[in-house]
Amino acid sequence: MLNVLWNAIRVSPVLLGASMMVAQGSALANEIAIDDSSIEAIAASENFDDGIGSMEQVTSVSQLSDVSPTDWAFQALQSLVERYGCIAGYPDGTYRGNRALTRYEFAAGLNACLDRVNELIAASTDPLATKEDLQTLQRLQEEFAAELAEIRGRVDALEARTTELEANQFSTTTKLRGEVIFALAGSNDPDFDGEDSDLDQVTFSQRVRLNFDTSFTGKDRLRVRLQTGNSARYFGDRTVQARFGFEARDGNIFEAYDVYYRFPFGDGFRAYVSALGLGLNNVHDVVNPFFASSGSGAVFRFSRRDPLIFRGPDGIGGGISYKKDRFSAAVTYLADDADDPTEGNGLFNGEYSATASATYKITDTWKVGLAYSYRYFTPGNDLTGGTGGRSSRRPFGGDAAVRSHNIGIQTSARISDGFNISGWASAAFTDEIEGNDEATLFNWAVHLAFPDLFKEGNVGGIIVGQPPYVIDGDGVDEDDPTFHIEALYKIKLNSNIAVTPAVLFLTSPNNDDDNDAAVVGVVRTTFKF
Repeated sequence: MLNVLWNAIRVSPVLLGASMMVAQGSALANEIAIDDSSIEAIAASENFDDGIGSMEQVTSVSQLSDVSPTDWAFQALQSLVERYGCIAGYPDGTYRGNRALTRYEFAAGLNACLDRVNELIAASTDPLATKEDLQTLQRLQEEFAAELAEIRGRVDALEARTTELEANQFSTTTKLRGEVIFALAGSNDPDFDGEDSDLDQVTFSQRVRLNFDTSFTGKDRLRVRLQTGNSARYFGDRTVQARFGFEARDGNIFEAYDVYYRFPFGDGFRAYVSALGLGLNNVHDVVNPFFASSGSGAVFRFSRRDPLIFRGPDGIGGGISYKKDRFSAAVTYLADDADDPTEGNGLFNGEYSATASATYKITDTWKVGLAYSYRYFTPGNDLTGGTGGRSSRRPFGGDAAVRSHNIGIQTSARISDGFNISGWASAAFTDEIEGNDEATLFNWAVHLAFPDLFKEGNVGGIIVGQPPYVIDGDGVDEDDPTFHIEALYKIKLNSNIAVTPAVLFLTSPNNDDDNDAAVVGVVRTTFKF
């Protein structure tokens, strides 16, 4: 009676034991982890049948379109399907043999086969086992003894690890991601306004970010970011044009930095609601694929994104983004002081920006974007997102409220596997709310990226541009444009650590030809976990 089972049994013990171990690991991953930045893999990991539907019984292995006679388990499948009828396939005619099965699927399949064996035993009139059958069983047990012992040991270890992780995890829906930046920096000692800067000492500083990303559906994300740091601002308030892109002058005190929620709706839409820290770059495509990140992109603030379009006012409010095929767009309304109920602040009476952008991929390697932003600034605030010279930051002296109509264009093209060029140009048309003075600001930048330079994962970069400066104004002197020239080379040591040496050369800091050129060198080390 048992002779008809041998072909299947010779493969099944190891196959089923290994499958159980894989299934346990898969179940553990589903229970304790979610994916990285977007967490959108959760839905796939929890949806065991991929939305295709329930499995259906097959009567011949030839019905399984993805099973061929060359597959290593073909004989076992053929026996289980055609002799015992206890293997099911998917409605689309596939078996998906390389897919990790769940504990539930394993139990169901094993139960079906055992039920079939019980039926055969009950219907049999022959002896249940002959001497030859028992000898075959003994040979099988001896042949697979080592494999079965190893599987048992690994399953026991996995179960113990699972128990430990379940007991110590802080949330089944939240993943902690961290980033730590070390920065070793130094500069020359240029003259500003006829005086030594006295800001030429070598410094060593840091920034720490802890992101708690929570998903409730697998496609949404609630982000809570804690941040602290003490990274220096070179040249202090003499000029902000040498600011680091990772600046964090929090006095080494952890504070809530971001608190916002995003969720999908409709076909290709995503909504954002922020109580703190949502940046325009979190919603809009800044079209700067290699240098937008503060931890792994450009080292200096100006080089990361167009400051007249994608820097402040922002933080609190909301937005909607849309992406379909080659086209994407976004709109936002964000305010700086929406949490302040005093006069001249709040969601609608304080500083705010209303921004719209659209990008289109003309080819697979060339993207173009357009953006418009209307901004309102209360007296004394910076019109350039902390990147321009004195006159461009506050062209009317800082005593008046200012409104601004900003327009810009962005583009990025992958010329080859080892070379990408991107950049932007934008203008801001500003005027006093209670006055007649007007001023026009302008800025531009070109980014040359060399991905996989000398080694896969490394990126070389050269960034040349002019931070915002006044090109025309009523009662405002036109600026001497500052040239921002930045060179960097990101060295990827492994998936968690990267070292980026960089140097910045500024001509005419603060848009003033009387100031000496400034040079800042930095070695940024980024740890991610």
